[in-house]
Amino acid sequence: MDQIKIFAPASVANVSCGFDVLGFCLDPIGDEMVIRKINSSGVKITKIEGQNLPLDVKKNVAGVAAEALLKAHPTSSGFEIEIYKNIKAGSGIGSSAASAAGAVFGINELLGKPFSAHELIAFAMEGEGLASGSAHADNVAPVLMGGITLVRSINPVDVIQLPTPKALTAVILHPKIELKTMHAREIIKKNVTMEKAIKQWGNLGAFVAALFYEDYDLISRSLKDEIVEPMRSLLIPEFDSLKKASIEAGALGFGISGSGPSVYALTKGIDSAQKISTAINEVISSIGIDFEIHISKINEQGIKILTN
Repeated sequence: MDQIKIFAPASVANVSCGFDVLGFCLDPIGDEMVIRKINSSGVKITKIEGQNLPLDVKKNVAGVAAEALLKAHPTSSGFEIEIYKNIKAGSGIGSSAASAAGAVFGINELLGKPFSAHELIAFAMEGEGLASGSAHADNVAPVLMGGITLVRSINPVDVIQLPTPKALTAVILHPKIELKTMHAREIIKKNVTMEKAIKQWGNLGAFVAALFYEDYDLISRSLKDEIVEPMRSLLIPEFDSLKKASIEAGALGFGISGSGPSVYALTKGIDSAQKISTAINEVISSIGIDFEIHISKINEQGIKILTN
C-alpha cells in the first residue's frame, strides 16, 4: 500500500473534572487526510485546504509529528501529506490533534504498523507541543485510541482507554471565534488550594467509576471543574447562560471543550441531546455571532480509513 485516505476526528479534552488528562473522541466532525509514500526521503506537506496553515513541516503540527515518528523508525521512503481541514484552528475541539494524530496514524499504516496506537501518542504529542506551547495527550489519545481516554502520565506515556456508556451523547457548540490554546493556558493559576484539589480528585475518580458502572447520575454529579472553568469561562460569550440552559434542558453536565471557545454538554440519548441543542441555539442566537452545533455519539474507533 502506497497511499491511504483517512478521517481524523475532532475531540473534547479536559471534560470538566479532568484537566489535561481526560478526553473523548467525536464522530461527525473531523478532517480528511491523504498520505502517500514517495521515493525521496523526508516529509512534505503538499496541500492544505479549508484553513490557512503553513506547508513548512517544521511549522505544521502534522509535519512535526510525522518527523518524530520517522526519527524513531528510519526508512528510505518519504511521505507526502494532504490535509483537508474541517476543524477550525483555535476552535477547542482538537484541530491540531486531528492533524498530528492523522499524520502518524497514516504513516504507521503505510509502514506496516510498526507502532501500536498507544505508542503513536508520543509522536503526535510533539505536534501538539508546537500548537499549544506544551506537549499534552488529552486530545491525541482519544483520536488514536478511540472512545474516552485517561492520561495517567505523559513521561513516560501511559494512557488508559475507559469504557463508554452506550447512550452517552455529546452536544458541541462551536462559536466561530478563535481562542488560541497558548493564550487560554496563560490565564490558568499555577497553584490551587488543597480544598479545590481534593474536590477535583474526587470528581475525577467518581467520573471514571461512573463510566465503568454506566451510572449516569454519578456522571452528572462528577462533571464539575473546580480549577480551570472559573477562569476560562470568562473568555467564552454567554458561558453561564449556555450552561444554565443546557442543564435545565437535561444535560448531565456542561463545560469547556479543551481551551475553548467550544463548549460541550454530555447527556443520555439522542432525544435529550436534541432538546439541549435547541436550548443552546436559543441562547447563542441572541448574541449575534456565527456558530455551529453538533450532536455526536462517542466515537469508539477513533481515526477511520476511508476508501478512495
